[in-house]
Amino acid sequence: MINKIIHFSVNNKLITGVLLSIFVLWGIYSFTQLSVDALPDVTNNQVQVITNSPNLATQEVEQFITYPLETEFKSLQGLVELRSTSRSGLSVITIVFKDNMPSNITRQLVAEKIKIGTEQIPKEYGTPEIAPPTTGLGEIYQYVIVPKKGYEDKFSSTDLRTVQDWIIKRQLLGTEGIVDISSFGGKLKQYEVSVKPERLAAMNLTLIDVYNALQKNNSNTGGSYIDKGPNIYFIRGEGLIEKLDDINNIVVANANGIPVLIKDIGTVDFGFAPRYGAMTRNGKGETVGGVVLMQKGENAVRVIERVKEKMKTIEKYLPEGLGIDVFVDRTKLIDRTISTVSINLLEGALIVIFVLVVFLGNFRAGLIVASVIPLAMLFAVAMMNLFGVSANLMSMGALDFGLIVDGAVIVVESLLHKFSTQFRNQKLSQTQMDAEVTDGSSKIMSSAVFGQIIILIVYIPIFALSGIEGKMFTPMAQTVSFAIVGALLLSITYVPLMSSLFLNKKIAAKDTLTDRAIKWLVSKYQPALNRIIKFRVAVIAGAVFIFVLSIFVFNSLGGEFIPELDEGDFATNYTIRQGSSLPQTIEVGTQLEKIALTFPEVKEAVSKIGTSEVPTDPMPIESADLLMVLKDKKEWTSAKDKEELAEKMNEKMSEIPGVNLSFEQPIQMRFNELIAGVKSDIAIKIFGDDLDKLFAKGNEVSKLVSNIKGLTDIKVEQIVGMPQLVVKYDRSKIAQYGLNISDVNATLNTA
Repeated sequence: MINKIIHFSVNNKLITGVLLSIFVLWGIYSFTQLSVDALPDVTNNQVQVITNSPNLATQEVEQFITYPLETEFKSLQGLVELRSTSRSGLSVITIVFKDNMPSNITRQLVAEKIKIGTEQIPKEYGTPEIAPPTTGLGEIYQYVIVPKKGYEDKFSSTDLRTVQDWIIKRQLLGTEGIVDISSFGGKLKQYEVSVKPERLAAMNLTLIDVYNALQKNNSNTGGSYIDKGPNIYFIRGEGLIEKLDDINNIVVANANGIPVLIKDIGTVDFGFAPRYGAMTRNGKGETVGGVVLMQKGENAVRVIERVKEKMKTIEKYLPEGLGIDVFVDRTKLIDRTISTVSINLLEGALIVIFVLVVFLGNFRAGLIVASVIPLAMLFAVAMMNLFGVSANLMSMGALDFGLIVDGAVIVVESLLHKFSTQFRNQKLSQTQMDAEVTDGSSKIMSSAVFGQIIILIVYIPIFALSGIEGKMFTPMAQTVSFAIVGALLLSITYVPLMSSLFLNKKIAAKDTLTDRAIKWLVSKYQPALNRIIKFRVAVIAGAVFIFVLSIFVFNSLGGEFIPELDEGDFATNYTIRQGSSLPQTIEVGTQLEKIALTFPEVKEAVSKIGTSEVPTDPMPIESADLLMVLKDKKEWTSAKDKEELAEKMNEKMSEIPGVNLSFEQPIQMRFNELIAGVKSDIAIKIFGDDLDKLFAKGNEVSKLVSNIKGLTDIKVEQIVGMPQLVVKYDRSKIAQYGLNISDVNATLNTA
């Protein structure tokens, strides 16, 4: 089979050339379509279910929302892991499935279970929803809305949030590849009725009466249509509230023929919804921003390009005096990563080409073999695009051009040897050249194919990896295998064709400089080898000693899963005292930002406090992520590397009392949180049903591990100590007044 392919390639040059041209065009097209990112996406196959219930405390969220849903989810097909977070007003359940299950199937299975679980949740407690299908690499673009100079006092946080929700978010959602926009910070605008209790009591009314009146006076309806002569008229009833006066004039009750209006018992004004998060920037206080979430499996570079184009249009529609400041743009990291990989690949290719030309001793032969490198890369890129493998640090950084050209080197070197031994000082015709290339390539090709197959076999164990290891290293093995297979196909088609066309048909009579150099090396090596063979025991003993010594050295080396990618920025998670208010956390975040900006390496500092609108990362109010955008390392002055900078920052920031800090990187932190439910590299989990005991044991473990060498940050999750105002009902008193628990609950809920 191989011999027939070689014979066809050499003797049908036009057809082979056309096929190779088609292959090159396919590779170039695939290159333009290839998904590019900084890292492979190691996020497990998960679905998140989010339920917002602003009025419920943590215990009720767990009891009435999280637990019933978890009970239903336990019977899901392909379930690997089930974990949840219950906080005041929020339930987030993460369901991890087997990696081989398609995302659309897992989401459908979860949606079916939600329908069943919702029946067990009281309607007033909220409706569970499936989170957008995004991953740890999904937060590709983050921005804040910034008033321009001279307009700082014109826009309130409510105004900025309104601009974010009604202008920016709505237009960005139409962008291809975007699954959602998570608004962060500001105050969500609402109509607010401030009831005066003394007037309410004087009118013999309750809060429930006010609530019911508002609910019944804010709706539209339709009345079908009526015929009127030659025309029909569709009937509409418009009763939606449009302005504050509409609320003021709503009738709550009728006392002796006199209507009691909302304005008679209270005041109506604009307010804001309960807040569970905020955003601050550069030590200047609160701001409003958004996080662009990319659809799972999309091409990050292309999606960001579309977002940037859309942003240019959106900025034209912003109110005068407002602008958009981008503080996270994934393309910067991707460009740095791809630049590093490209430089390494180019340097490697040049070294291989130089070695080939020198040791083959024939410039044309060296170029023929070297040309296999870009062609094999095109084949690899085409197959990566076909199989959905993205180009990133892991998949492209492991390419070894020495392995790729192995088969081509064997073929070309055998042809040069054959020509120099059988046709020295002769000139071959094209027909003779074709015949000799076909014969020589066919004889040696079995050895070349066998060598390439051995290399491919080495990568088989990597394909057997699963979980995070499989997601991280399988793309690397796939890319290398694609390149080797491409080089193998080129070795039996392209290389024989090019050799028959471009190798010099006039065979030199003298040895080349390389031939003489090799002969000199052999003349020195052969006698040395003969002498060494006489001391077999000593040589074997020396080899064994070196092997044993290498084992001890290997065991003393440090180890890690993969080398850490320098993302170029810091993401610092900080936590203050349990039960701290949102203004307190904002104040601490502002102080930390000011400290961060005292370092000349920091370009910008943004804190994301608590939970955003799409709570895929459900932090409590007393916790926040401080993102520090760093300048280029060429501009650094106070630290040599990120480790030293982190130590200095930690030292200064720890001066603020009660602050626990953890320095990481943005993508790294997001991966950790999604995969394991925690934001640190290493987490120790203790399981039990007594929260107080768990917290005590957590502190004990913290003390035990605090002295471990290499450990820099350690913190215990605050699961107890949340202050609460608990209203315990006196059932005898409730019965005395003829009330029900539901009536009292409704009053408390409305208040």
